[in-house]
Amino acid sequence: MLKLHFVKNTRAERIAWLLEELNLPYELNKLEFTQDSLKSGTHRKRHPLGRIPVLEDGDVRIFESGAITQYILARHKNGGLQPAVDSPVFPEYLQWFHFSEGMVMPPMNIIVVQKILLPPDRRDPVALAQAQKLLGKALTPLEEVLEGREYLVGDFTAADIMLGHAIYQAGQLMDQSSPNLQAYRERIAARPAFAKILAMR
Repeated sequence: MLKLHFVKNTRAERIAWLLEELNLPYELNKLEFTQDSLKSGTHRKRHPLGRIPVLEDGDVRIFESGAITQYILARHKNGGLQPAVDSPVFPEYLQWFHFSEGMVMPPMNIIVVQKILLPPDRRDPVALAQAQKLLGKALTPLEEVLEGREYLVGDFTAADIMLGHAIYQAGQLMDQSSPNLQAYRERIAARPAFAKILAMR
């Protein structure tokens, strides 16, 4: 059985969401977002930097949420939740799948550090403002592409798990008057598989 090493409110939620959407059986190892939990010798054997998510599948151990997602789709669902490679929307699917880590998550990481992880006396308002500006710019094309669409490439795909999770988290971190993005957040939050993950928080 698949085993997912998991911390709530992190990218590990993407993988739990994916597994729920695919109705794949899995074991969840819930960890805490603490030095003792993630930097332990036990967990560093799973991930050399003590990060999550980590997926174990028999003798296979793999980390990085995008890589795990692609692995699960290829090994366990025969291409489910993604367009066929000869589909006209396959290039766009790949683009939005990778847009999450390439453009949205870098400024979000800075915002989380500056607003949540650092004590108030160590926070840098300039760095925070720059990151918020960059995140706003990264979200702008998504507001446009979601005009008239229910999901990023039409049908629900793994791109909506990768990038949708980031968009949902961004909505928790900053206010933005983006009606299409807000409606999209509400749609994905209403999906039973994602609602189950949110209930773990």
